[in-house]
Amino acid sequence: MKRLLVCAVLLLESACAVYHPLALDRRAKAPDALTDMSVDAHALAFVPHHHVFDPSHGLDMTDVAMLAVTNDPQLKLARDARDIGTAQAFAAGLLPDPVLDLSRGLSTSGPATSSASGVGLAYDLSALLTHALAKRASAESRRAVNLTLLWREWQVVGASGELFTRTWYGQRELARSRDIVRRLQKVERALSKAHRHGDASLAALDVEQSLLQTMRTRRDRIAQLELASRERLDALLGLSPRVKLRLRDPTRTAALSPARIAADLDELPRRRPDLLALQAGYRSENARYRQAIWQQFPAIVVGLTRARGTDSVTSRGLTVALTLPVFSRNRGRIAVARATRRALHDAYTARLIAARSGVQFIVQDEHLLEQRRRDLAAAVRIAARTLRALQTHVVRGDVSLADAQPAALALYGQQIELLRVEARIEEQQISLRTLLGEWDAHGHKGVRATPP
Repeated sequence: MKRLLVCAVLLLESACAVYHPLALDRRAKAPDALTDMSVDAHALAFVPHHHVFDPSHGLDMTDVAMLAVTNDPQLKLARDARDIGTAQAFAAGLLPDPVLDLSRGLSTSGPATSSASGVGLAYDLSALLTHALAKRASAESRRAVNLTLLWREWQVVGASGELFTRTWYGQRELARSRDIVRRLQKVERALSKAHRHGDASLAALDVEQSLLQTMRTRRDRIAQLELASRERLDALLGLSPRVKLRLRDPTRTAALSPARIAADLDELPRRRPDLLALQAGYRSENARYRQAIWQQFPAIVVGLTRARGTDSVTSRGLTVALTLPVFSRNRGRIAVARATRRALHDAYTARLIAARSGVQFIVQDEHLLEQRRRDLAAAVRIAARTLRALQTHVVRGDVSLADAQPAALALYGQQIELLRVEARIEEQQISLRTLLGEWDAHGHKGVRATPP
C-alpha cells in the first residue's frame, strides 16, 4: 500500500508545472539597422512564395509588411494577450479535481482500543453534466482569441501599406519642393544681380524674395510631414529612428472590380477575422449561458467514505450533498451571461454594418478621386508642355527666367496635388482590401470558415 502511495505521489509530481525565471532586460533598445532583424518569410502566410526578403536592394510594400508583422511592438503585446486568453480558455474547460479527505483522532477520555481515522473521496457530479458546454465555450473562446490576433495582424499589414505609401509619396513631394525652391533661388539670385546693375526694380526683387520664402515654408512643412510618416513607419516596424529606410517604387495596387467587391461583401461574415472572432465569441458566450442555466439546479457532490472508530469498528459509506436552490439559484451568473451574449450579438451586428458602410464609402470616394486624378494628369501634361515651350524661349533669350516662373509654379502646384491624389487612391485601395479581407493582389490570403 505504501509503495502504491509513493508511486502515486511521484506520478503527480512529474505532471506538476515547474517555475522558470524570466529576467527583465534593462538594456532593451530598438534595432539600429535592418541587418539586426530577422524575418522568417515561410512563417508568414501572406507572403508570396516567390518573394525574397533582401533589404540591401530597398524595401517594397511586401517587405515592409513582413517587417511590421514580425517586429511591431504592439503586435507582440497582442500575441502575449493571445497567449493569456488561450490559457484562460484552457483553464475554463478543465474538469474540477476530486477532493480527498483524510482524518485521524485520538481518544482523550475513556477506554479506547485504537485511534480513530477516516478517509473520503468526493466529486462534484454537476461539473460532469456541464463539462461538454464548458469545453465548447473554451474551444470557441480560443478560436475567438486567435482570430482577434489574426485581424490585428491584418490591420498591421494594412497600416504598413498605408504608411509605406504615405512615406514614399511624401519623399516625392519633398523632392519636387526642393526642385522648385532651387529654381526660385536661381531666379532670386538673377534678380538681385540685375537690381545691383539697375536692370530690375526693388519691388520685383521683394516679390521674388517673398515668393521664395513662401515656398521654403511650404517645403519645410512637407519635410515635417514626411519625417512624421517615417517616424510612424519606424515605430510600426520596431526600428530605431536612426535607421534610414530606402523604399522602392511601389507597384500600384490593382483596383477591385464592382463584381468582386459585391462578392466579397456577401462573403464578409465568412472572410474577415474580426467578424469570425465575434461569431466565435458569441458561440462561446451562448454555451456559457446554457451552462449557467444548467447550474441553477442543485449541485450534486457524491463521495465514498471509510472510517474506523476508537473501538476498532470500521465502516464504509456513501455521501451525497446537494445545494438547495433557495436564495441564489445562480440567477446572477445567468443574468451576466445573458447580457454578455446580447452585447456580443449587438457588437457583431454593428461591426458588420460598419464594415459594409465603410466599403461603400470608399467605393464612392474612389470614383471622385479617380476623376480628380484624370483631370490633374491632363492639367500637368498641358502645364509641362507650356513650361517646355517657355524654357525654349528662355534659352533663346526671348523670355526671362522670371517671366517663365509662373508657369513653373503652376506646374509644381498641379504635380503636388496629383501626387497627393495618387497617394490617397493607393491608401484607399489598401483600406478597401483590409475591410474586405481581400489581399489576393499582393499574395495575401483571406481566411475561410464555416458560418455559425
